[in-house]
Amino acid sequence: MVERLPEIADSLVVDTGQLGADGRLVLYVVLAAGHELDDGLLSRIEAALRAELSPRHVPDEIHQVPGIPRTLSGKKLEVPVRKILLGTPVAEAADPDALANPEVLALFAPPAAPT
Repeated sequence: MVERLPEIADSLVVDTGQLGADGRLVLYVVLAAGHELDDGLLSRIEAALRAELSPRHVPDEIHQVPGIPRTLSGKKLEVPVRKILLGTPVAEAADPDALANPEVLALFAPPAAPT
């Protein structure tokens, strides 16, 4: 749905909720050339989701990424990204040989804690 906005080239939404526990709804966007994820675009994304779907579909977080991980056949990798967000190491989340763009998957790992 957010890909209907001219500023958005691609997107992936991930729900980190688990059985019996609420999670976060995280939206990753790849921007079309010449656009930036500023407050105005964030507001338009949220308003579009609220109007076309429901307030429940407005993500808790929106992040810009350079690419969305996909299989060789082009399927978006929501489940491996969800696993990474829940703590699975990137190397164990998906087989890199099955990915069209394996380098992108590492971008979804949380930042390392300072030592």
